[in-house]
Amino acid sequence: MNAFCHFPPYLEIYPTKRKMKLMFRPPLLHLLLYCATQVSSDGVIQIEVEQTVSLVCQPDSSYELQADEELVWLRNGAVVNLKEGNKKGRSSVCVTPIIYEDNGATFTCHLSKNVTVSASVTLNVTYRPQLSGSEQVTVEEEAELLLQCDIWANPPVSSVSWTLNGSKVDLEAGGFTVTNNGFTSQLSANNVEKSLHEGTYECLADSPIYGIHTKIFYVTLTEKTMKFPMMPMIAGLVVVCLTAAASRLCLK
Repeated sequence: MNAFCHFPPYLEIYPTKRKMKLMFRPPLLHLLLYCATQVSSDGVIQIEVEQTVSLVCQPDSSYELQADEELVWLRNGAVVNLKEGNKKGRSSVCVTPIIYEDNGATFTCHLSKNVTVSASVTLNVTYRPQLSGSEQVTVEEEAELLLQCDIWANPPVSSVSWTLNGSKVDLEAGGFTVTNNGFTSQLSANNVEKSLHEGTYECLADSPIYGIHTKIFYVTLTEKTMKFPMMPMIAGLVVVCLTAAASRLCLK
């Protein structure tokens, strides 16, 4: 869960790597943005998950504030609680760390006595697909093979592909099916055979800004085990027991 950091008035914020400053000028109020990696002309900040975004709001110098005039911050229409001393003249808010749920959140600053004097900015939270490492998979022959990789990302991945032993999976030859719902990609096959389906599989997801991410599956096929039905065995045992009991009764 993230938290809001409230900086006291007149405190400048200096990021450790790069400082980007953008000024919006709606009537009588401007909003200063710091620590944003990218800011579009329509007031959208692009920021990565787990990072920090800081916002500073202050009235235009030509606007004369009343003595009891305060600045109010909203997040998606809900009031942000500010500390005393961070409401008049200049107000700062930061969100740290940025989480997935912050994507699309809109922060608005306005005057307490004139809500029409306001400025807003929206967060576009980017994150890479959670795709890495390897997994050992063991499947019996003639059973179903199901492999799954997480491709959920912002922006969405541009493509997903599967390989088997370094070559693109031959869907027709192996009887494979690939499904993709935007969150996961699945590769499946029924009645698997050792000669066709055993090997090293790789799921590759290509992100427009984070590049290619992969996950490897080492698939081993084992011989099919014989499975005896339980009901005939139980019935057979009952018959044997009853027969043995009847034999004992006859002997008495």
